[in-house]
Amino acid sequence: MKKVLIADKADSVCEKVLKEKGLEPVVKTGMKPEELKACIADFDAIIVRSATTLTPDLIKAAAKLKAVARAGSGVDNIDVPSCNEKKVLVMNTPFGNTVSTAEHAIAMMMALARLIPQACASTHAGKWEKNKFMGVEVTGKTLGVVGCGKIGSVVADRAKGLRMNVIVFDPMLTPAKAKEMGVELVSLDELYKRADFITYHVALSDKTKGMINKDSIAKMKKGMRLINCARGAIMVEADIKAALESGHIAGLACDVYAKEPATEHIFFGMPTVVATPHIAASTKDAQIIVARQAAEQIADYLLNGVKTNAVNGDKI
Repeated sequence: MKKVLIADKADSVCEKVLKEKGLEPVVKTGMKPEELKACIADFDAIIVRSATTLTPDLIKAAAKLKAVARAGSGVDNIDVPSCNEKKVLVMNTPFGNTVSTAEHAIAMMMALARLIPQACASTHAGKWEKNKFMGVEVTGKTLGVVGCGKIGSVVADRAKGLRMNVIVFDPMLTPAKAKEMGVELVSLDELYKRADFITYHVALSDKTKGMINKDSIAKMKKGMRLINCARGAIMVEADIKAALESGHIAGLACDVYAKEPATEHIFFGMPTVVATPHIAASTKDAQIIVARQAAEQIADYLLNGVKTNAVNGDKI
């Protein structure tokens, strides 16, 4: 019987589906790299979320490994080139957490606009600072969406429902598709110039790493508000902190950080920052979906050779 390691916390449906398919699931979460290295050779497949990082060293030690499934969309915690060398298929579940992540981005935008976390903390502290928390409406404001794929397109749709003017930048989006979506397709510089709020929904790559920096910030409208529920490394965090301190950026809503877990950070304690601990995809609904999908994809590949949502399918 083929063995599948569930290395990160996943909904119980993951283990259930693997058993139903005739595989042997083994749940070992929270392992340190040396612990994982000691047992990884026993498994035909591994399912991870974001807590476990599969390094080249670990992939090399995985003698029987045939597949890795990421219960989520990003695979930056999996060394894909090493998997290519060992002919290990890497799959993700890109659609399972789409709505949850998009809804979190909208919630973060509203929290920024109305200073909800700050007002909540003040009220819990027994204060009644009614005149301190003067927010802004989102109705009639311009939202710039950088990256209008699976998640960005849902954010754009929800923002239209809030009566916002939505402009988007995405090199892969055609003018015809943008028209169908009811959004305006613009250049990145134009988006920076016009947007009152900017939300990022891009994967981490050489092109996007550090794309929010002092140069791009200088092009943004003074007093705009920034939302990042994508990847922490797309930000040059020191540049954003400086822009917050100067008032060029009025507020930042941040769910992701260059180094995680972020128990200490230059953003923490800043009154203009709404911070959450990488929870955009953390809803019961999303976790059930991605856990089931990851298990089904692993079973389909190990038992039938079917590749689903494979990020390196052309290499295997």
